[in-house]
Amino acid sequence: MDDFFDGFGHDWLPKPAQPKHPAHLMRTDIKENADAFEMAVELPGYKKEDVKLELTDGYLKISASHDDNKEEKDSEGRIIRRERYSGSMQRSFYVGDDFTPQDIDAKFEDGILKIDLPKKEVKQISSPKYIEIKG
Repeated sequence: MDDFFDGFGHDWLPKPAQPKHPAHLMRTDIKENADAFEMAVELPGYKKEDVKLELTDGYLKISASHDDNKEEKDSEGRIIRRERYSGSMQRSFYVGDDFTPQDIDAKFEDGILKIDLPKKEVKQISSPKYIEIKG
């Protein structure tokens, strides 16, 4: 029976509102240059006002939410199609405790959020001290 539908266009089949793999929702490229890290976060279909940046406990959290309502009416004003979509996503990056919101430069254009994080002096992380487990 599956072969029967192979020859037809599948435009009439419902399509998922979001891809199956959440990793595809907020693709991020991070590039290092001499004095900063440059992040480019893909947010297609979102507007600047849909996106929020938050800096808490050393984590830079990027969140985006979007509501969309589409309605089509015929010539007599009757609704022939109505679609609603609502979605949100977020992603966090550990940037360290030394950053303040004033240190981070961000701009949004053409569906891409660009974030510049200046390089800061890295503190030495002490080696772990293991605890013996008795049993």
